[in-house]
Parts: sequence; C-alpha cells; structure tokens
Amino acid sequence: MFNRLAFGTMLALLGTAALAAQDDITIGMVLEPPNLDPTGGAAAAIDEVVTTNIFEGLTRFAPDGSIVPGLAASWEASEGGAVYTFHLHDGVKFHDGTAMDAEDVKFTLDRARADDSTNAQKALFAGIESVEAVDPRTVRVTLRAPDGAFPFKMAWGDAVIVAPESIADAATRPVGTGPFVFSKWTQGDSVELVRNDDYWGEEPALAKATFRFIADPNAAFAAMMAGEIDAYPNFPAPETLAQFAANPMFRVIVGSTEGETILAMNNKRPPLDDIRVRAAIAHAINRQEIVDGAMFGYGTPIGTHFAPHNPDYVDLTGQSAYDPERSKALLEEAGQTGLKLRLALPPPSYARRGGEIVAAQLRNAGIETEISNLEWAQWLEQVFKGKDFDLTIVSHTEPADINIYARPDYYFQYDNPDFRALMTELDQTTDSARRSELQKRAQQIIADDYVNAYLFQLAKTGVANAKIHGLWENAPTQTNDLTAVYWED
Repeated sequence: MFNRLAFGTMLALLGTAALAAQDDITIGMVLEPPNLDPTGGAAAAIDEVVTTNIFEGLTRFAPDGSIVPGLAASWEASEGGAVYTFHLHDGVKFHDGTAMDAEDVKFTLDRARADDSTNAQKALFAGIESVEAVDPRTVRVTLRAPDGAFPFKMAWGDAVIVAPESIADAATRPVGTGPFVFSKWTQGDSVELVRNDDYWGEEPALAKATFRFIADPNAAFAAMMAGEIDAYPNFPAPETLAQFAANPMFRVIVGSTEGETILAMNNKRPPLDDIRVRAAIAHAINRQEIVDGAMFGYGTPIGTHFAPHNPDYVDLTGQSAYDPERSKALLEEAGQTGLKLRLALPPPSYARRGGEIVAAQLRNAGIETEISNLEWAQWLEQVFKGKDFDLTIVSHTEPADINIYARPDYYFQYDNPDFRALMTELDQTTDSARRSELQKRAQQIIADDYVNAYLFQLAKTGVANAKIHGLWENAPTQTNDLTAVYWED
C-alpha cells in the first residue's frame, strides 16, 4: 500500500538536502606561513591565514579599506588625539574559554612595544606612553604625541589581541577570539580551521576552512580545474585567467592591493651606497615590460612606495623612467665598470618571473646579476633579517607602509634624518590637509634618493568557484577574511 506520509517525508528531506548550502571551503595560497603568530612574524602569509579569522584587533579593515570596530565596539580620542579610550565588546572569549578583557589588551600592547619585542611592526606601537585597564571593558591608551592614525595602526595583523595564557604556543597553536578556531597544521600542505560556535559576533556561514599551499603556477591551475581548490584569492598564474573567465564554473576577481612591488637595494652595501649606482639601476628598468612579461598585464607601474589608488599618490614614474643609456653614463660617472650584483628571489611568481626580466634589463645596461632562488623562510632569514643581499624583489603588502623608510635598520638600510623627521611630524599630525602634504613630500624624498627601484603595484588576481560569494575584491590589508564568505547557486 502506498504510504503518502512516508513519501512526503522523503521528498521533504530530499528538498532540504538540495537546499543545504555547502559549508566548507578550500582556499589556495602561494606561500606557507613560517608560523601562525602575526605578532611575532613578518611574513604576509601569516596574516592571510589567521588575521580576522582566528585573531582580531581592537579595530579592523573593512573591504573598502576603511577602519571599523573590531573587539572595540567604539572609541574616542581626547587631548587632541594623544589619548584614546577603547570600549570593548562584552562577553568576548578566547578559544580556550578564557575571557578577553582590558587586561589582555594592556598585555598585548605592552608586549608589542617592549624593548625585547619581536613584533615585525614594532614601530606601530612606538608612540605609546602608557596603557591602562580602566575597568574590564575599558582601555585608555596615552600616546607621547597626538596620532590621528592610531585606530588605523590597531587594525594591522601585528596588533591583534592575544592572551598571556596562550601566547607562548601561538606560533604553532594559535588561540584568538575570532570566528574560526585553529584545528590542525599539516606542515608543507595545509592549515585547517573550524567554526567557533561560541563566537561573540555574527556566526560565519562556513563550518570549516582549509588553506592549502601550492606555489607552482601549473599545479595551482590543475588544482583549481580539478576542484581541489575552491578559491585562490591571489592566483599565481595570471596567464590562465582568460581560461577561467571563459568558463561559467569560475569567477575571476581582479582588484587592487597595497602591494608595492620593488627591486629593493641594500643601501649600505657598496657600491649601492652610491646614489648614482642606485639611480643607474632604476633607469635600467622597463616597468611595463615587467608587468607584461611577469604579470601578463596585471599591475600598475609605480615610481615610489605608495599605492596609486590612494588619493595622496604622486606619479613619479617619469623621474626614474627607462633610460639604459643614462644608466650606463651614471655607472661610468660612479667609476663602476663590470659591476656584478647578487639578486635574491623569494618564491612568488612575480619575483621569480620578474627577476629574470630584471636581470636581462640590467645586463643591457652593463650590470650582471647572480640570481639565487630562495625559499620563503630562507629569504626571511638571509635577506629580511640578515641583510645579506644586494638586490631582491618583493611586494610590500602592508597598508600605507611608507614609514618603513624611517627605520635605518630595516632590511634595505636607508638612513635619512630628514625623512625620519617628516615621518615623526606625520605621526603627530591630525589635520587631513597637512597629512596629505606630508605624505606627498615623503614619496618625493625616497624617489629623489633612489632608495629602491619601484616596479609596480601588485594587482589582486583571484579565481573562485562561481558559487562562492563574499570574497574580497580588493586587498586593503593582507588577509583572507572569511567572515562573510558563503556558497550559493
């Protein structure tokens, strides 16, 4: 006998199954992070996995680059921008169940600015005079001088809030307050996160996220086509984007990043301590040829360390325009004939492919290069920390980071007291018109000094399954924010 009730129940169950959206995602990344503690490492890949997903800051970047509340529900500035009072959300817990309160914020900021701090962006915290936990939900930060950009600084991955109970193991077992909890790290392959069911904010649609590390462009293409990767926010094979764009199964996402891609020079190492040699290198570079050859047209030529989409950007590409004859004349003037330099290249395709083109361009101007292809950890140790290099190619994806030129001990070792003074004034300036004037002047100074050869602004070229929504088009900061990502037909 036909059972209408049973049949109806079966249809309802099938309908529910058909309507249920997929709730797991596999994200492709070019580089594997060296550790998972954004407060103790310089690699962008750390932030790409953990910032906003596992760890959160007092403030955060919105997809359009604006600064919005994070763990702080609100804040106000007083004394002309020299004192900031942050009001924390109630009921926030770390993933280990301990409460997040003002004492954790004080611990985080004091740790980041301590003399023995290993924070890669310690300069973000240098202006702090004191941090006071007024009560469990209120933090007062007193600065040495007014700083209109302080909420912006607190949105960086280097400023996420951590706890004394768990920070010792953060490099391998990160514990934050975010919408996802660290599950496991299969080194050399992937990092897995799962949804935080006790999250204080809006629950994410995804129950699980896996970050897989595939640096090889051909392997990345194959993994996307096979469905092993659902989305690749920074796809390493731009030459294949047209194929994905023609396939309705995929969506190509092209936007902007904060990534100034530069041919960095060791300004303290002879003969690169001679501005004529640095200028010769800069004039030997054909930027558009690099964009076309290494990035297949994706990227915007730049002449200084500033993003073209920023309203304060100054186009200084003409000042270091491609002119190999001028390069040769400058080298002759500097007494440099038969010059040979070491070119250290990290793994990203923009560096490896771009490095081959740069080497050929330098050769045309009379400069030979010895190329060394370094793994990311080796690059960080040898180049970034050890300053053992002549030239290197890297994309600086930190937002609005021209202030790195005010650090004489930074890896390219540029030391200009006038520039440092300008950055100090910028930090203490709250007037928007004056800040704009100072930022434009800063761009001109480093272009005049030919600190580095500025190549192009890295484009954000991503590929995703067409059913995935909520991925960021632009990258105002170096994170793969999954909080608003979901599947839908």
